[in-house]
Amino acid sequence: METIDVAKVQEAINHYAHKDVYLHLETTNGAYASHFDQSFFSAGAYIRNALVQYELGKITGNGPYRIGLKINLGWVYAEGLTHFEIDEQNRLLLAGHDSKGKLAVALEISTTPFE
Repeated sequence: METIDVAKVQEAINHYAHKDVYLHLETTNGAYASHFDQSFFSAGAYIRNALVQYELGKITGNGPYRIGLKINLGWVYAEGLTHFEIDEQNRLLLAGHDSKGKLAVALEISTTPFE
């Protein structure tokens, strides 16, 4: 993954607009490591292979970034994004890493389901 290039990410977001796409959205503030400190409150959210179509998508901020996708009945958004890549399957993969390099948020968009 590389540091977010706003123009490249916006171009990729635009590419998927008005198409059926699968979303993967995941957040965590340490759920994978909460067993190390029982006093730490961990929270997270996870959805995989949600089939949606968005009419508008936008990346905003100065880094870390926020991406919002306007769907028929509302919005899907992720904030805290720092890195991206377009993989060999032409999927847009975005991640937000904390100061220690650990994953805090992921947003992925694909025309095919995630395995």
